[in-house]
Order: sequence, then C-alpha cells, then structure tokens
Amino acid sequence: MSAKDKLHEYRARRDFARTSEPAAGDEAAAGGRAPIFVIQEHAASHHHFDFRLEADGVLVSFAVPKGPSLDPSERRLAVRTEDHPLAYADFEGVIPEGEYGAGLVIVWDRGGYENVSEKDGRQLTMAEALDKGHVRVRLSGQKLRGVFSLIHARLGGEDKNWLLMKEKGEGADARRRPATTQPESVVSGRTLAEVAAAAGKKEMRGSRNRHK
Repeated sequence: MSAKDKLHEYRARRDFARTSEPAAGDEAAAGGRAPIFVIQEHAASHHHFDFRLEADGVLVSFAVPKGPSLDPSERRLAVRTEDHPLAYADFEGVIPEGEYGAGLVIVWDRGGYENVSEKDGRQLTMAEALDKGHVRVRLSGQKLRGVFSLIHARLGGEDKNWLLMKEKGEGADARRRPATTQPESVVSGRTLAEVAAAAGKKEMRGSRNRHK
C-alpha cells in the first residue's frame, strides 16, 4: 500500500480549508538518513502525547494519555491512531474548534531512531514488527534516548490498544519525569500555555479588526 493510500483516513477526517495541519501528499522515503520519530503534546478534549514513528513513508501514530515514562517498570497505554504524513513532524499550533483533534499541539521531542526489532535473531522491518505486535526502537531525541518497546496488548479486547515502555539501559531513569518536568517544545521553546496565550492574542486582534 502506498503512503498516499495509508493517509486516506487522515485526509478524510480533516478540512484543510480550516486547519493548518499539513495536507497529505506524496511522502519522501527516508533514503540515506535515519528514520525520524516525533512526540507531540496535544491538549485536545483529552490531554495526551502523540508518539509517531516514520515507517514506509508515513508516521505510524499512537496516542499515549500519560506520556512516555523512563521507568522500565511502568507500562503506558498507547492507542494506535491513523497514520500521519511525514510533514506532521514539524506541526505545532492550534487545531480549530469543530475540527478533528481540536486543541493545542507542540513538538515535545523528536529525532532519529533505529529499528532494533527482531524475531529469532532476524532483523524485522517496521511493517513486520507492527504486524507481529512487538516493535523495539532506539530513540535519539533531545528528551528521550535509548530503547523503547511497543507491545500489542489489546487491553480490554480493543485491537487499537498497545503498551509503550522504556527498556533498561541507556536513558532509563525512574526518577526523571520528563512528561511533566520538561514541558517546552524542542522546536519553538514554547509550552502549551504559551501557545494558548499567543492564540488568544491573535483571536483578540482578529476580533478588533472585524469590528473596525
């Protein structure tokens, strides 16, 4: 299936005349560079973090309500959502009311990653790892580093439910709580509160201009 076909659900849920989210187009493969990951903090109807991994021309995406943990003993629910275009890795701002996912978005962390998924000593592609239900990736982000696992746990009988966990070794630290102690975007340096404040000022200016 082409990247364009994989993004059908993404396109169907959005009105690009209203939202500034990137429209889905022809996606470029990673080529000679490392594939990317991005984690976006998303203050929608329910606050969560979107964990996204580049694979086969799209960003395979999971909503993580509590955000990633660096404690190997903790397992975080990760709900698989629709694939997103690669351009989404740069998106932060405001999704307008009435649109799917309405709310505030910042790029909380991003960087390259290495796929270290394997089965019986054989390296798996990302597509194979996702199909088998166990993905292992070594992240090289600004906030998160080391190996993380995604396991297809199907909690509550829901096929969309996975678990995200940090593996022991590099980057593991039960004392660090980056999801709450490092709220700034790695792109703009802004927090969600600052994005909200800026959006409020913009709306106020627009309202004044409309009433002149």
